[in-house]
Amino acid sequence: MVFTHRWLSILEGCLLVALGIHLLNSAHLLISGTAGLGLTLQYVTGLTFGTLFFILNLPFYLLAARFMGLAFTSRTFAAVSLLTLLSVLMDRWLEFSIAEPAMAAILGGLLVGFGLIILFRHQTSLGGINILAIYLERRFNIHAGKTTLACDVLILVVGCLVFPPEQILYSLLAFLSLSSVMGRYHRPPAWAQAAQPAR
Repeated sequence: MVFTHRWLSILEGCLLVALGIHLLNSAHLLISGTAGLGLTLQYVTGLTFGTLFFILNLPFYLLAARFMGLAFTSRTFAAVSLLTLLSVLMDRWLEFSIAEPAMAAILGGLLVGFGLIILFRHQTSLGGINILAIYLERRFNIHAGKTTLACDVLILVVGCLVFPPEQILYSLLAFLSLSSVMGRYHRPPAWAQAAQPAR
């Protein structure tokens, strides 16, 4: 029963994140973390977001396996693979007509934020910056929202090289929406405060 509950929650979290990212991508906006880097690089490389997101996450599995154990790494790999699949399917089956980028930014940021909270509460991440955030929270008790916010600044700097200023400003709304959700609703679980790195 616990197993079914966990994986159903992981599916729900990935669906929310995938929908949020698809909404932002349709408005040509950014979001934080590895997803934001993938959204930026797709305009430079010509590869799809799903492909880039999967590739960018590969190096972070080593960190997850070393410090957070194989169970966490396996769940994260499954979540990343699921999000990649959902992104491909949404590109094919779901099309948005964006009249107001600000609304897309706010809704997209909220969807991604709540999806990440669901995943974090089930000791799962979407790789990349999420792995780093959970690792720092687990080992040094640094709130995941703080790590995410710091990385947001770096993603914005990279995005400035690709996107016009107007889109960066709208993207900032998405960043703030996501960070607001993480800061208010994410609570470090017991294992994040007391656990030591997995050996």
